[in-house]
Amino acid sequence: MKPCKETQRLWVNYHDRMERVTDYILHNLDKDLDLMALADIACLSPYHWHRVYAGMTGETIKQTVKRLRLQFAGRDLISTDLPIEEIGKRYGYPNLQSFTRIFADHFDMPPGEYRHRGYHTVYDVPSSERDANMYDVEVKTIDALTLAGLPHKGSYMEIGGKFEQAVGLCIGQGAIKDMIAMIGVYFDDPGSVAVEDLRSFAGAVVADDQSVDAPLEISKIDGGNYAVLTHKGPYGELSKAYTWFYGTWIPEAGHEFADAPPFEKYLNSPRDTAPGDLITEIHVPLKN
Repeated sequence: MKPCKETQRLWVNYHDRMERVTDYILHNLDKDLDLMALADIACLSPYHWHRVYAGMTGETIKQTVKRLRLQFAGRDLISTDLPIEEIGKRYGYPNLQSFTRIFADHFDMPPGEYRHRGYHTVYDVPSSERDANMYDVEVKTIDALTLAGLPHKGSYMEIGGKFEQAVGLCIGQGAIKDMIAMIGVYFDDPGSVAVEDLRSFAGAVVADDQSVDAPLEISKIDGGNYAVLTHKGPYGELSKAYTWFYGTWIPEAGHEFADAPPFEKYLNSPRDTAPGDLITEIHVPLKN
């Protein structure tokens, strides 16, 4: 049963305030984020706003900032040749020593080792030398899914903010009770579409007849046959899995693609799971 309109209005009001805070954090990860300034952005009393944030998001502001900074730093270590110290400063760490210490505590290895001998390098071998069994892949038949969520435009690595916003709105509207089935749909190939034009959708699985109020939207995923790759590790490593999946496994397995976008299903959350233990299922639709 949906909450009453007054309760829903109050939830959305608070959620809008938290959304402003999240958006500000995402665009200012290189700055010293003052809690009083964030309280102003949330338009809440500094005596109460942080309790509201923690209660609605499940983590403190400091935990959110740390998680996002390290997530983006890990991405840059893999996808750029920037010096490690420069990457650390980009995300608010004043020197190499502090960045290395905090990164190693989070990822169980220092940034230099992560870049050169970490999760991703095992998949950097030439295509002709890749093992067709490098990842666990199954062909599954799934039922159609209905999602409630929010569209996102821009870097896929920045969709996390939309997930946090979508979950809060879904819970506030009584559409879902928890986060057990979060799904991201990715409509464009980042290798052929400019980053700022990439389209995606962050949503939660809901009942087929679920209705939602704006700004939430309903999106559908067709049932049918899917090749499903199970990936364990940081989200920043997923691009390597996609390259292997599309370039090695699917051609060698002899499958043809259906005319629909891939989607990712997240089996746990970075809020309470170490980066190396995150589990993501990449679903690629196949012709039946």
